[in-house]
Amino acid sequence: MGLKQVIYSVYERRLARKLTGRPRPLHVGVMCDGNRRWAKEMGYVDPNDGHRVGAERIKELLRWCDEAGIKHVTLWLLSTDNLSRPAAELDPLLRIIEDLVTELAEDGQPWRLRMVGALDVLPQPLAVALKAAEERTVGREGPQVNIAVGYGGRREVVDAVRSLLHEHARSGGTLEELAEVIDVDHIAEHLYTKGQPDPDLVIRTSGEQRMSGFLLWQSAHSEFYFADVNWPEFRKVDFMRALRSYANRQRRFGA
Repeated sequence: MGLKQVIYSVYERRLARKLTGRPRPLHVGVMCDGNRRWAKEMGYVDPNDGHRVGAERIKELLRWCDEAGIKHVTLWLLSTDNLSRPAAELDPLLRIIEDLVTELAEDGQPWRLRMVGALDVLPQPLAVALKAAEERTVGREGPQVNIAVGYGGRREVVDAVRSLLHEHARSGGTLEELAEVIDVDHIAEHLYTKGQPDPDLVIRTSGEQRMSGFLLWQSAHSEFYFADVNWPEFRKVDFMRALRSYANRQRRFGA
């Protein structure tokens, strides 16, 4: 083990001691940003090399979350805007995502997967593979991992309202009746993450300090942590720093 690794190991243990007994998030959202930027900075010609390294980092992140007792994780892997990328870049990325999700769903893995996004905007073979991976994990007792692929925050709200309207119509109700009773809980019950707690902490890597519509509805009272490293460089100490930042905040929920 080199000197740098020794220093990080000592620092990790110090952070772990400081986190003992402190508040922990129940649900963490992660914007895995900066894969292409990292690949360029490292001299790779193919930006998908960054996505491949980033996929390996996701596996590590889930282990860190499990160690920290975090029960819900939402990973934003592909936005609806990303689907407009050139096929030469997009197609390999979609294969990387499919391979990652398939691996997380393998027997012996603890994760319960849920696809959160508009699967109908994805290529059909990918959508089928993602849904099959989700179904394979039904009944597992491990942490819930939401995979946001083909995800857009505004699209999610629109889909939730559309689902609510269809449900109300099937019950024989009128629009006027719905308008009289609709509230935030009605919409929340139709979000992609329905039945789960809202994220307590949202982490974004790459140094960007914007949400880009990620969990637009659910993050109304979330705490945010922006890490000034690209996703493939995100280390356990960076994750623990995010947890430390969360633990040191006084959550007010708008009060």
